[in-house]
Amino acid sequence: MGPYHLAQLNVARLLHPLDHPALASFVDNLDAVNAVADASPGFVWRLQEESGNATDVRPWGDDMIVNLSLWDDLESLRAYVFAPDHAAVLRRRREYFEPMPTPEEIHARVPLSDTAAESVLAGRRYRLHE
Repeated sequence: MGPYHLAQLNVARLLHPLDHPALASFVDNLDAVNAVADASPGFVWRLQEESGNATDVRPWGDDMIVNLSLWDDLESLRAYVFAPDHAAVLRRRREYFEPMPTPEEIHARVPLSDTAAESVLAGRRYRLHE
């Protein structure tokens, strides 16, 4: 992709709090799915807290979770998204999240030297919802 990374930001509005039994299978799979991402070819970085995931990052409210990651290219991201471990969770998304009336994912080229990927993507998502 040249002097850029591919940044992806996706958001999801939870149907229940993360500690609700209906979300147990989602929460139970977070570490394994994140480990697959971390080990995937083309993976660069992902937003995470001390817990090892980003479920505590709630810039748009308590019921909205975010996922932000950087990849070498779209092919690498696509390979991860449709790999068996992630795809299995993705297929069950309607059990965990409300349908979104607007786009829930953004991809953007981020310069390799850009350390403000979170702000860039958050700004783009905000403009989508204005």
